[in-house]
This record gives sequence, structure tokens and C-alpha cells, in this order.
Amino acid sequence: MLNIALPNKGALSDGALRLVQEAGYHCDRSRRDLAVLDVQNDVEFYFLRPRDIAIYVSNGVLDLGITGRDLMLDSGADVKELLPLNFGKANFCYAVPKEDGRTPDAFDGMRIATSYRNLVREDMAERGVDAEVVQLDGAVEISIKMGVADAVADVVQTGRTLDQAGLTPTGAPILKSEAVLIGRTDEAQAVNGVQLFIERLRGILLGRAYVMVEYVVPQPQLPEATEITPGIESPTVAPLSKDGWVAVKAMAREASVNTIMDKLSAIGAKGIIITDIRTCRI
Repeated sequence: MLNIALPNKGALSDGALRLVQEAGYHCDRSRRDLAVLDVQNDVEFYFLRPRDIAIYVSNGVLDLGITGRDLMLDSGADVKELLPLNFGKANFCYAVPKEDGRTPDAFDGMRIATSYRNLVREDMAERGVDAEVVQLDGAVEISIKMGVADAVADVVQTGRTLDQAGLTPTGAPILKSEAVLIGRTDEAQAVNGVQLFIERLRGILLGRAYVMVEYVVPQPQLPEATEITPGIESPTVAPLSKDGWVAVKAMAREASVNTIMDKLSAIGAKGIIITDIRTCRI
């Protein structure tokens, strides 16, 4: 049986649960469930604190887990990132009071409040900066006002919380984080079902990133049309009963769909249809 950890709460929880459900796994849970058994797929899902997941996976208690890249790296656990999941994106960065203006390279002698002690210590060491790391479990933004820190290091999505606390990011982000699928670094990845789980998730992620574009176009415009929609390998082209016209079908990046439609219309394409892709394998 495959044992997989999912975040039990926080920003990563809903996205992780939705992803595995879309991939065909049954893990409906109530708020109090600590584990859910998917008999059909021979998988048991455990709902754990995101910060603890890398530790459980590295110790061999669990085969796989979904957590944040920042939490994985800060844990120091012997695990590796198997697949980025494209949700829960945030920057891990330093912040100081708006009137301060100092950059991380000038943090010598300062106190830095954070929930990510190891990441900050490693970064300070790489910079050659001697700063004190103040370990807090959360709400680090208030630490400067409370007098226990001079700067903070935390994950930032919109920056609204920092702004409300009178803080501003300084320096380049230490790390660009997102939800990731993690596994052990040894041969334990050969456990039955691991590769299938990875491929199912990858199929959902590809389906979210692409759409299917279908249209008809005059034969003379086909070369130009296929440049607009080249597809993954190449588009599917089929003749129509109407002389001089062909039907074209191709996958395209969802983010470019409106530009693609504009360009196809400009060369005389008709009946342009865009459909979502639920999942796919490439």
C-alpha cells in the first residue's frame, strides 16, 4: 500500500486535496480525519502539519508527501523534490521597516525573526553576515513592533500583511516557493504505485496548463495557421467536405488562448473553439 501525506491545513491544504481528487484518488475527509483509506487505489492518505511532512517521508514512514518547497528545504530532511505542483506560490524574502532601507548584506548585528531558522542561517552564512536568528512559530510581522527583532524573513504572496505592519521586502527573494511533491532520495521510490501517482498528477497539471484549440481554415492559410497553433508535436489536420478548407486541432498554452484566437481570426479561420483539458499524457 502506498502511504502519502497531504497538508492538514493552511494555504496548501485545499490545493493538494483538489489535485489528488482530480487525479482519480478518493480522499474525502472531514476536518477531524487524520487518515483516509482509498481502497480502490490501494493508497492511504495522512493529513499532517505541512512543516512535518518532509520528516515523515525522509524517515520512511511515508512514501510521498505534498508540502511547500520552503518547508522541505528548511526541514533539512533527506528528501527530494519530485514534481512542482504550480499552486501555493510565494516568495521567501526579508523585510524591514519602510523607513529602514537596509538590504540583507547589511544585516550584521541585527535580529531576524522567522519561522524558517535553517533557511535564514544558511543564507546569512553564504552572505558572510553575522546576524541573530529569532525563531518564532508565526506572525513574525509583529516582532519588530514588539521589539524582539530588527528584520523578518517570511513567505510573501501579496505583500499585504507586510504593508499593514509597516514593512517592505528588501533584497532579492531568498527562495521562490510553491507546493511540491516530495519523496525519498533512495531506491524506496520504487514502491508500487509511486510512479503511477506521479504520472497522474503530472497529467492533471498538464491539463490545467493547456487547452484544445479547434478551427477550420482555408487550405492556402494552413501553413500560417499551424505556425500559430503548432501543438505539442504537430497539429491534427483533416480535410473538410467543403473544397479548399481543412479542420485543425492542436493543444496550446492556456495563458495564450486569447492571442491565438485573435491571430487565427485575422488569417480567416472560422469556428474557433477552445475546450479545457481535464488531464493528458504527453
